[in-house]
Formats: sequence, structure tokens, C-alpha cells
Amino acid sequence: MLIIGIRKYERSVNMKKLLVGLILILVSLSPIYATSGFAVTYGEATYSNQAWKNSVTTYFQSHTDKNLTDASSKVITASEVNAVSKGVTGKTYSSSQIYSCAMVDLSYSNGIKIIVDKSKITTVTPKMYANALKSTGIENGYVVVTSPVSASGESALAGVLKSYEIAVGTSIPEQAKKAATEELYTETQIANQTGQSGDNIATLFDKVKTEAQKQNTQNATQIKIIVVNIANNMNINLTDSQAQQIADAVAGSLQAQSSLTDFKNQLQSVTDQASQASGILSQIWNYLQGLYDYLAGVISGQNL
Repeated sequence: MLIIGIRKYERSVNMKKLLVGLILILVSLSPIYATSGFAVTYGEATYSNQAWKNSVTTYFQSHTDKNLTDASSKVITASEVNAVSKGVTGKTYSSSQIYSCAMVDLSYSNGIKIIVDKSKITTVTPKMYANALKSTGIENGYVVVTSPVSASGESALAGVLKSYEIAVGTSIPEQAKKAATEELYTETQIANQTGQSGDNIATLFDKVKTEAQKQNTQNATQIKIIVVNIANNMNINLTDSQAQQIADAVAGSLQAQSSLTDFKNQLQSVTDQASQASGILSQIWNYLQGLYDYLAGVISGQNL
């Protein structure tokens, strides 16, 4: 009886050692497979305020099943935002005004999904961000945008684009960044001026882009005719100046596409890798979890 008891004890100890080993495997595999294509950016003002940073981090963590500490991170400065926005909108921001933050995960494989914290981002909608991102060749990924305080969301585009650059490992051409910024700015201006919702104006832009591509034109004069026709069909009243603004923004977006070949190729490559890595991790995790549950049962005597 003593020998049998000793053997049972030894088996229990060995099983426990094996369980500890499995746990270590699970922990070590997570950063290897889960971090590819995963990035977070913090606005300069948010990052410098620990309470705000913690609030944003908590919000991001609640919108992903990954560990946020595994993400690549970057602080978006006022100078980075101003480098693009000044020439497009005429606006400049101080360090204390850069609040918006973004999270990007390229393992999401069903097109693009954008979540905007509506309790903080007051103007820009997910559809408006999606349109602007298309101007930079981005049509895949999971994007979350928030801020610790109320913000329009316009400057957040810089953070979203930087998150993609970090996740992809390649810079977005400046021409495309400028086109995306101009498109988002024009959308917000037209929405405010016409009283239309941001989503309605975003739909207008999207339809104009699609029709311009069908007609194979990047000419602002020709695109303006398309703008007027589609706006009339959508019962959106535009002034001549507003129609021209939209035409110019869409023309800039279409013209920027030729500069994006290298970035789009790298984006697709990293997206594929991130998606595959996520799938592999899930399969390994499920297998080891099942084995863990079985061995735990053996130790507790449930399967003896």
C-alpha cells in the first residue's frame, strides 16, 4: 500500500510539473504569435497625463482579446500632426491639444472594422475614417479610436495612420497622407455647412470615388459633374464652391493611389502574416487548453 501511495504521489507531482510547463508554453507563445501587426498610438497630451493614459489603455483593452502590453506603441506629437494638417486645413495644434488615440490590429481578416468612442469623438464617424483610410490604400484591419476628453476626431487620423505605419513597418507616402487628411477635413466641413450627417457626406464621397473610377478620371472638373449629379440624387444641396471642394479632395485621393504600390503590398503581406499567426495561436491554445483540462482532471482524480 505504501508503494502504491508513493507512486500515486510521484505521478501527481509529475503531472503538476507538466501542467506548469504547459502554462509556460501558453504564456511564451502569446507574444510570439499575437503581436504581429498590432499597434497603439497615444496623443501627446494624453500620454503626458497618467490618468488619461490609463483611461485610454483601459478602453483599448476592453475592445481587444489581446494583451495591450504586447502592442507596439508610439506617441503622436503636435509637430507630426501639424506637418500634414497645416498645409491642408490651415490649422495648427499645440502639444496640449493632441488627445486622440488609436489602436490597430491587422489580424482582423474581414475587411476593415472601425470603432469610434462616440462618448468622446464628437464629429468624425467610422465611415468617415474608412473613407480617409481608403485614400492611403487601407481597406483591412481592426481600428479603435478614442480620447480621454471630448475631441472632434480630425487630428486622430494622424494617430490611426501612424498606427498602421508601425504595424506594417513601412511609411505611408506623404502625398497619400495629405490626400486622406484633406478628404476627412472636407467631409467634416461639408457636413457642418450642410447640416447633413457625417455618414451621409461620407457616403457621397464614396459614391463619387466609385463613379470617378468607373469613368477612369482623376480630373477635378469632370469629377465635379459627378459630385453634382450624385448629390442631387441623394437630396444633398451643395453650393458650387462645396461641389468644387469635394471634387478637389476626391481628385487628390485618386491621384495619390499611384504612390501607394509598395505600401499596399507590404500591408497585404503583414495582414496575411498577422491573420495566419492569430489562427495558429488559436489552434495551439485550444489544443493545449484541452490537454491542460484533461491533466487537471487526472490530478484531481476525476479521470482515475
